Amino acid sequence: MTVLALIEHDRGRLVPAALESLTFGRQLADRIGTELEAVTIGSTADGLAAHLGEFGAATVHQAHHELLADFSADGWADSVVTLIGTGNPHAVVASGTDRGNEVLAHVAARLDAPFVANVLPTGLETGADRNSPWHLTRVRWGGSLHERAVLHADVKLMTAALHRVDAERADTPGPATPAPFLPVLEERAAITIVRDRVERTAGVTLATASVVVGGGRGVGSPEGFAPLEDLAQLLGGVVGCSRAVTNNGWRNHTDQVGQTGTRISADVYFACGISGAIQHWVGASGAKCIIAINTDPGANIVTKADYAVIGDLHEVVPAIADEIRRRRD
Repeated sequence: MTVLALIEHDRGRLVPAALESLTFGRQLADRIGTELEAVTIGSTADGLAAHLGEFGAATVHQAHHELLADFSADGWADSVVTLIGTGNPHAVVASGTDRGNEVLAHVAARLDAPFVANVLPTGLETGADRNSPWHLTRVRWGGSLHERAVLHADVKLMTAALHRVDAERADTPGPATPAPFLPVLEERAAITIVRDRVERTAGVTLATASVVVGGGRGVGSPEGFAPLEDLAQLLGGVVGCSRAVTNNGWRNHTDQVGQTGTRISADVYFACGISGAIQHWVGASGAKCIIAINTDPGANIVTKADYAVIGDLHEVVPAIADEIRRRRD
């Protein structure tokens, strides 16, 4: 019996959240006294094996198939199901990202098994044997609700709540022995295939930026984002926005931070003129430090922020940028 961690990547580039789920899987394996194994989908991810060993992976199963050149929820799910059939793991864990939750939902449907999404590392109680139920705490509604659940299943399927586990290397690295295999893919795996990609922009993205300068309805207009763009450029960051902004057509949806947008994990997030509705907080709560700039001291984002500046963002943001320039000169 093992714990199997599905490693999320994008054409061979490791998704940071994958190391969170790998750490979660290692902690789980240690708790039940078994080995941690990993699975990568597609030959482009073969080069990740040694790095996964640093986080404790004893074996890295590598799914190879011509239909796995790019992401496919069906193809990835079929690959995991194939591995479950041959390896019979105790549990399968993945990242609590959109992809991680989607793939394990497909796996659960194929196995007619329960699946628990967004599990916290705290409060997890495993049973004495394989058939014993597990007691879990999962995140719901962007962290505003913690739900206790009991999981009855031969193979426990779960995703680790995003940004709730610190990715940590193992005290003793695993050998990360490569184990290539040919998954059994059903016809549905070829229904949607990525043939090509066109990069809209290069460099830092909203999901990976260490600094994000976000704007909400209080920015007032598309032109009002110019000072935010200036501040973001000075700090080597990117500009984000709330759903109200995209609904008004001021920014593209790709800039949206929130439950239906991007979940950020920036070191610093400037929330400018944003009220802080729960849907936005879902995407912003992973930031390590939140600085709210708002005229309303009672705004939800202000009460939850680490620091707050009560004032007009059109005055405060340029003043911050000017001070940064002054100190650099």
